[in-house]
Amino acid sequence: MAGVLIVARHALQEALRRRVLVVVLVLTVLFGALYTWGCDELFKDVSGFSDTTSGLDAKTLAGATIIGLAMFGSLFLGSVLATFLTAGAIRGDAEQGLLQPIVVRPLSRAQYLAGRFLAAAVVSAAYVLVVYFGAVVVTGVVGDWWPKHPFAAGFRLAGAAVIVAALSLLGSVFLTATANGICVLMAYGAGLLAGLLGAIGDAIPSHTLQNIAGVASWMLPFEALYRDALRLLVQDVPGVAGAIVQLGPLGGSHDAGPLLLPWALLYLVLVLAFGALAFARRDL
Repeated sequence: MAGVLIVARHALQEALRRRVLVVVLVLTVLFGALYTWGCDELFKDVSGFSDTTSGLDAKTLAGATIIGLAMFGSLFLGSVLATFLTAGAIRGDAEQGLLQPIVVRPLSRAQYLAGRFLAAAVVSAAYVLVVYFGAVVVTGVVGDWWPKHPFAAGFRLAGAAVIVAALSLLGSVFLTATANGICVLMAYGAGLLAGLLGAIGDAIPSHTLQNIAGVASWMLPFEALYRDALRLLVQDVPGVAGAIVQLGPLGGSHDAGPLLLPWALLYLVLVLAFGALAFARRDL
Protein backbone atom coordinates (compact mmCIF):
# COMPACT_ATOMS: atom_id res chain seq x y z
CA MET A 1 0.00 0.00 0.00
CA ALA A 2 2.91 2.33 0.74
CA GLY A 3 4.16 1.88 -2.82
CA VAL A 4 0.75 2.78 -4.23
CA LEU A 5 0.65 5.99 -2.18
CA ILE A 6 4.18 6.89 -3.30
CA VAL A 7 3.17 6.56 -6.95
CA ALA A 8 -0.02 8.56 -6.35
CA ARG A 9 1.97 11.36 -4.72
CA HIS A 10 4.48 11.29 -7.57
CA ALA A 11 1.64 11.58 -10.13
CA LEU A 12 0.17 14.60 -8.36
CA GLN A 13 3.57 16.25 -8.08
CA GLU A 14 4.12 15.71 -11.79
CA ALA A 15 0.72 17.25 -12.56
CA LEU A 16 1.66 20.29 -10.48
CA ARG A 17 5.01 20.57 -12.22
CA ARG A 18 3.33 20.54 -15.62
CA ARG A 19 0.79 23.11 -14.36
CA VAL A 20 -2.15 20.86 -15.24
CA LEU A 21 -3.90 21.57 -11.95
CA VAL A 22 -3.21 25.31 -12.26
CA VAL A 23 -4.93 25.41 -15.65
CA VAL A 24 -7.87 23.43 -14.26
CA LEU A 25 -8.13 25.81 -11.29
CA VAL A 26 -8.25 28.86 -13.58
CA LEU A 27 -10.93 27.27 -15.77
CA THR A 28 -12.93 26.31 -12.69
CA VAL A 29 -12.87 29.86 -11.33
CA LEU A 30 -14.06 31.17 -14.69
CA PHE A 31 -16.79 28.53 -14.83
CA GLY A 32 -17.93 29.39 -11.31
CA ALA A 33 -18.03 33.11 -12.05
CA LEU A 34 -20.01 32.61 -15.26
CA TYR A 35 -22.38 30.19 -13.55
CA THR A 36 -23.08 32.59 -10.67
CA TRP A 37 -23.68 35.46 -13.06
CA GLY A 38 -25.92 33.38 -15.31
CA CYS A 39 -27.84 31.98 -12.36
CA ASP A 40 -28.49 35.46 -10.99
CA GLU A 41 -29.69 36.77 -14.35
CA LEU A 42 -31.86 33.70 -14.98
CA PHE A 43 -33.77 33.91 -11.70
CA LYS A 44 -34.21 37.66 -12.15
CA ASP A 45 -35.81 37.00 -15.54
CA VAL A 46 -38.22 34.35 -14.25
CA SER A 47 -39.06 36.02 -10.94
CA GLY A 48 -42.07 37.81 -12.37
CA PHE A 49 -43.23 35.00 -14.62
CA SER A 50 -46.06 32.66 -13.59
CA ASP A 51 -48.76 30.73 -15.38
CA THR A 52 -51.21 29.15 -12.99
CA THR A 53 -53.50 27.94 -15.79
CA SER A 54 -50.86 25.64 -17.27
CA GLY A 55 -49.29 24.67 -13.95
CA LEU A 56 -45.86 25.85 -15.05
CA ASP A 57 -43.50 26.55 -12.14
CA ALA A 58 -40.96 28.91 -13.72
CA LYS A 59 -38.54 28.89 -10.77
CA THR A 60 -38.45 25.10 -10.66
CA LEU A 61 -37.95 24.96 -14.41
CA ALA A 62 -35.09 27.46 -14.21
CA GLY A 63 -33.42 25.77 -11.23
CA ALA A 64 -33.60 22.24 -12.62
CA THR A 65 -32.37 23.36 -16.03
CA ILE A 66 -29.37 25.35 -14.84
CA ILE A 67 -28.26 22.68 -12.35
CA GLY A 68 -28.60 20.10 -15.12
CA LEU A 69 -26.28 22.19 -17.26
CA ALA A 70 -23.90 22.51 -14.29
CA MET A 71 -23.89 18.71 -13.97
CA PHE A 72 -22.84 18.44 -17.59
CA GLY A 73 -20.13 21.06 -17.10
CA SER A 74 -18.74 19.54 -13.90
CA LEU A 75 -18.56 16.03 -15.38
CA PHE A 76 -16.99 17.29 -18.59
CA LEU A 77 -14.30 19.25 -16.77
CA GLY A 78 -13.71 16.35 -14.37
CA SER A 79 -13.37 13.92 -17.27
CA VAL A 80 -10.88 16.21 -19.01
CA LEU A 81 -8.89 16.40 -15.77
CA ALA A 82 -8.94 12.61 -15.36
CA THR A 83 -7.79 12.18 -18.96
CA PHE A 84 -4.88 14.60 -18.61
CA LEU A 85 -3.77 12.91 -15.39
CA THR A 86 -3.66 9.45 -16.99
CA ALA A 87 -3.29 9.86 -20.77
CA GLY A 88 0.49 9.31 -20.72
CA ALA A 89 0.70 7.28 -17.51
CA ILE A 90 2.17 4.10 -19.05
CA ARG A 91 3.34 4.29 -22.65
CA GLY A 92 3.98 8.02 -22.55
CA ASP A 93 6.21 7.79 -19.47
CA ALA A 94 7.89 4.66 -20.84
CA GLU A 95 8.82 6.39 -24.12
CA GLN A 96 10.30 9.32 -22.18
CA GLY A 97 12.34 6.99 -19.99
CA LEU A 98 10.51 8.02 -16.83
CA LEU A 99 8.82 4.71 -16.08
CA GLN A 100 11.74 2.28 -16.09
CA PRO A 101 13.51 3.69 -12.99
CA ILE A 102 10.25 3.63 -11.02
CA VAL A 103 8.95 0.14 -11.82
CA VAL A 104 11.59 -1.85 -9.91
CA ARG A 105 11.41 -4.07 -6.89
CA PRO A 106 9.81 -3.78 -4.40
CA LEU A 107 7.52 -1.49 -6.45
CA SER A 108 5.63 -3.69 -8.91
CA ARG A 109 3.83 -2.74 -12.10
CA ALA A 110 0.50 -3.44 -10.42
CA GLN A 111 1.37 -1.00 -7.64
CA TYR A 112 2.39 1.63 -10.17
CA LEU A 113 -0.89 1.21 -12.06
CA ALA A 114 -2.90 1.32 -8.83
CA GLY A 115 -1.08 4.46 -7.68
CA ARG A 116 -1.73 6.30 -10.93
CA PHE A 117 -5.39 5.29 -10.81
CA LEU A 118 -5.73 6.32 -7.17
CA ALA A 119 -4.36 9.79 -7.87
CA ALA A 120 -6.54 10.37 -10.94
CA ALA A 121 -9.70 8.87 -9.40
CA VAL A 122 -9.50 10.81 -6.14
CA VAL A 123 -8.64 14.13 -7.78
CA SER A 124 -11.22 13.90 -10.58
CA ALA A 125 -14.02 12.64 -8.31
CA ALA A 126 -13.31 15.31 -5.70
CA TYR A 127 -13.19 17.96 -8.42
CA VAL A 128 -16.57 16.91 -9.85
CA LEU A 129 -18.15 16.94 -6.40
CA VAL A 130 -16.75 20.37 -5.52
CA VAL A 131 -17.92 21.95 -8.79
CA TYR A 132 -21.31 20.24 -8.71
CA PHE A 133 -22.10 21.05 -5.07
CA GLY A 134 -20.80 24.57 -5.62
CA ALA A 135 -23.39 24.96 -8.37
CA VAL A 136 -26.09 23.51 -6.10
CA VAL A 137 -25.25 25.98 -3.32
CA VAL A 138 -25.11 28.93 -5.72
CA THR A 139 -28.49 27.98 -7.19
CA GLY A 140 -30.00 27.56 -3.74
CA VAL A 141 -28.66 30.85 -2.41
CA VAL A 142 -29.30 32.93 -5.53
CA GLY A 143 -32.53 31.36 -6.74
CA ASP A 144 -33.89 29.71 -3.58
CA TRP A 145 -34.27 26.39 -5.38
CA TRP A 146 -32.70 23.14 -4.15
CA PRO A 147 -32.79 19.71 -5.83
CA LYS A 148 -34.29 16.90 -3.76
CA HIS A 149 -31.57 14.30 -4.40
CA PRO A 150 -28.29 16.25 -4.59
CA PHE A 151 -26.09 13.65 -2.88
CA ALA A 152 -27.27 10.66 -4.91
CA ALA A 153 -26.81 12.60 -8.14
CA GLY A 154 -23.38 13.82 -7.06
CA PHE A 155 -22.31 10.27 -6.18
CA ARG A 156 -23.16 9.12 -9.71
CA LEU A 157 -21.30 12.02 -11.32
CA ALA A 158 -18.20 11.25 -9.26
CA GLY A 159 -18.45 7.58 -10.22
CA ALA A 160 -18.67 8.54 -13.88
CA ALA A 161 -15.44 10.56 -13.61
CA VAL A 162 -13.69 7.62 -11.92
CA ILE A 163 -14.68 5.29 -14.78
CA VAL A 164 -13.32 7.78 -17.32
CA ALA A 165 -10.03 7.83 -15.39
CA ALA A 166 -9.87 4.02 -15.48
CA LEU A 167 -10.55 3.92 -19.24
CA SER A 168 -7.89 6.55 -19.87
CA LEU A 169 -5.38 4.62 -17.76
CA LEU A 170 -6.17 1.45 -19.73
CA GLY A 171 -5.66 3.31 -23.00
CA SER A 172 -2.29 4.60 -21.81
CA VAL A 173 -0.97 1.02 -21.84
CA PHE A 174 -1.44 0.82 -25.61
CA LEU A 175 -1.48 4.39 -26.96
CA THR A 176 0.68 7.48 -26.82
CA ALA A 177 -0.50 10.32 -24.62
CA THR A 178 -1.92 12.37 -27.51
CA ALA A 179 -3.66 9.44 -29.20
CA ASN A 180 -5.05 8.19 -25.90
CA GLY A 181 -6.38 11.60 -24.90
CA ILE A 182 -8.14 11.98 -28.23
CA CYS A 183 -9.56 8.45 -28.01
CA VAL A 184 -10.92 8.89 -24.48
CA LEU A 185 -12.52 12.26 -25.18
CA MET A 186 -14.08 10.90 -28.38
CA ALA A 187 -15.48 7.96 -26.39
CA TYR A 188 -16.84 10.46 -23.86
CA GLY A 189 -18.52 12.44 -26.63
CA ALA A 190 -19.89 9.27 -28.23
CA GLY A 191 -21.45 8.25 -24.93
CA LEU A 192 -23.19 11.60 -24.50
CA LEU A 193 -24.38 11.49 -28.12
CA ALA A 194 -25.85 8.03 -27.55
CA GLY A 195 -27.66 9.37 -24.49
CA LEU A 196 -29.11 12.21 -26.57
CA LEU A 197 -30.27 9.70 -29.18
CA GLY A 198 -31.93 7.75 -26.38
CA ALA A 199 -33.80 10.87 -25.26
CA ILE A 200 -34.98 11.44 -28.82
CA GLY A 201 -35.99 7.78 -29.05
CA ASP A 202 -38.06 8.12 -25.87
CA ALA A 203 -39.80 11.21 -27.22
CA ILE A 204 -40.64 9.91 -30.72
CA PRO A 205 -40.73 6.95 -29.68
CA SER A 206 -38.13 4.93 -31.60
CA HIS A 207 -37.11 1.50 -30.35
CA THR A 208 -33.98 1.56 -32.53
CA LEU A 209 -32.65 4.74 -30.91
CA GLN A 210 -33.62 3.43 -27.48
CA ASN A 211 -31.67 0.22 -28.12
CA ILE A 212 -28.62 2.16 -29.31
CA ALA A 213 -28.67 4.25 -26.15
CA GLY A 214 -29.18 1.17 -24.00
CA VAL A 215 -26.21 -0.68 -25.49
CA ALA A 216 -24.01 2.41 -25.17
CA SER A 217 -25.03 2.80 -21.53
CA TRP A 218 -23.79 -0.69 -20.68
CA MET A 219 -20.63 -0.41 -22.79
CA LEU A 220 -19.80 3.03 -21.36
CA PRO A 221 -21.26 3.11 -17.83
CA PHE A 222 -20.10 6.68 -17.21
CA GLU A 223 -22.80 7.73 -19.66
CA ALA A 224 -25.41 5.63 -17.83
CA LEU A 225 -24.39 7.16 -14.49
CA TYR A 226 -24.71 10.66 -15.96
CA ARG A 227 -28.18 9.91 -17.34
CA ASP A 228 -29.22 8.42 -14.01
CA ALA A 229 -27.97 11.51 -12.19
CA LEU A 230 -30.15 13.62 -14.49
CA ARG A 231 -33.09 11.34 -13.72
CA LEU A 232 -32.67 11.94 -10.01
CA LEU A 233 -32.60 15.67 -10.68
CA VAL A 234 -35.86 15.82 -12.63
CA GLN A 235 -37.94 12.88 -11.36
CA ASP A 236 -39.65 14.94 -8.66
CA VAL A 237 -40.25 18.01 -10.83
CA PRO A 238 -44.06 18.07 -11.28
CA GLY A 239 -46.40 19.09 -14.08
CA VAL A 240 -45.42 20.96 -17.21
CA ALA A 241 -42.05 21.97 -15.80
CA GLY A 242 -41.11 18.32 -15.30
CA ALA A 243 -42.08 17.43 -18.87
CA ILE A 244 -40.04 20.33 -20.26
CA VAL A 245 -36.83 19.61 -18.35
CA GLN A 246 -36.95 15.95 -19.37
CA LEU A 247 -37.18 16.87 -23.06
CA GLY A 248 -35.21 20.12 -23.03
CA PRO A 249 -31.50 20.92 -22.55
CA LEU A 250 -31.12 18.22 -19.90
CA GLY A 251 -32.21 15.53 -22.38
CA GLY A 252 -31.16 11.92 -21.84
CA SER A 253 -32.38 11.42 -18.25
CA HIS A 254 -33.01 7.71 -17.93
CA ASP A 255 -33.56 5.06 -15.26
CA ALA A 256 -31.13 2.22 -15.96
CA GLY A 257 -32.55 0.10 -13.15
CA PRO A 258 -31.11 -1.38 -9.95
CA LEU A 259 -28.25 -3.17 -11.75
CA LEU A 260 -26.54 0.06 -12.85
CA LEU A 261 -24.41 0.66 -9.76
CA PRO A 262 -23.27 -2.99 -9.37
CA TRP A 263 -22.44 -3.13 -13.09
CA ALA A 264 -20.51 0.14 -12.93
CA LEU A 265 -18.43 -1.23 -10.05
CA LEU A 266 -17.82 -4.55 -11.84
CA TYR A 267 -16.96 -2.69 -15.06
CA LEU A 268 -14.40 -0.61 -13.16
CA VAL A 269 -12.78 -3.74 -11.70
CA LEU A 270 -12.67 -5.42 -15.13
CA VAL A 271 -11.07 -2.39 -16.79
CA LEU A 272 -8.39 -2.13 -14.10
CA ALA A 273 -7.75 -5.89 -14.15
CA PHE A 274 -7.36 -5.90 -17.93
CA GLY A 275 -5.06 -2.88 -17.70
CA ALA A 276 -2.91 -4.61 -15.08
CA LEU A 277 -2.70 -7.78 -17.20
CA ALA A 278 -1.76 -5.86 -20.35
CA PHE A 279 0.81 -3.77 -18.47
CA ALA A 280 2.38 -6.89 -16.95
CA ARG A 281 2.96 -8.33 -20.43
CA ARG A 282 4.24 -5.13 -21.99
CA ASP A 283 7.91 -4.74 -22.80
CA LEU A 284 9.21 -1.45 -21.41
